[in-house]
Amino acid sequence: MTTGESSLEPAAAEAAVASPRTVLFDFDGVLIHGDAFYLFMRERYRRSWLRKLGALCALPWMLLVAPFSRKLAERALVHVGLMGLNEHRYRAAAEAFGASLVRRPRQFCRDGLNALRRHQAAGDRVIVVTGCEHVLVSHILAQLGLADLDVLASRLYSGPLGMRVKLHNVGRRKTAQLAAFGVSEWHVAYSDSLADAPMLKPAAEAVLVNGTPKLCKKLEKALGRTITRVDWF
Repeated sequence: MTTGESSLEPAAAEAAVASPRTVLFDFDGVLIHGDAFYLFMRERYRRSWLRKLGALCALPWMLLVAPFSRKLAERALVHVGLMGLNEHRYRAAAEAFGASLVRRPRQFCRDGLNALRRHQAAGDRVIVVTGCEHVLVSHILAQLGLADLDVLASRLYSGPLGMRVKLHNVGRRKTAQLAAFGVSEWHVAYSDSLADAPMLKPAAEAVLVNGTPKLCKKLEKALGRTITRVDWF
């Protein structure tokens, strides 16, 4: 286990003279402090008492399914928060929020963004693989001047009552999406979460961002090898 960002510099230097490498970045907790879609949903609930009432009505269902599946309970909150939106209205709302998020001071991880740009400058192919929703994360990256990136993210679809979850891109779904995208191998992968073990394991270099020593040990046990640990701000 190594610490500090300097340990990544030799690998980045090699990429400048070698063939282009594929580098994966998680988004939440790696390029942004916090969870962008959670912040978006929190803002929607904050602005509307009707959504709060809808969540209250959904509470019995959430309490019923929560012991068996926390994801189903959380998905109900998402569906209530997006009720009444079609694709056009959702895109407008997500992009407006994304633009406001970019203007917040210290919201984004400076070190993470710098690392991503260094990989781009070295000629690496960079793919952002995230559980954040596609429209929201794509617009945020574009606002940050990172429009020329491949993005594999969660997806919504337009249902009768509003936007609903089509795909939540977490865990093994990330590697499935990469395979469907035609990506069979990658050289470096950055994440802050144990849930990304399936994405980190095939990487030649797995990098844990802002992880505690305890989390690092758990991830190394899951991967069966040592990893690189960095502290980014």
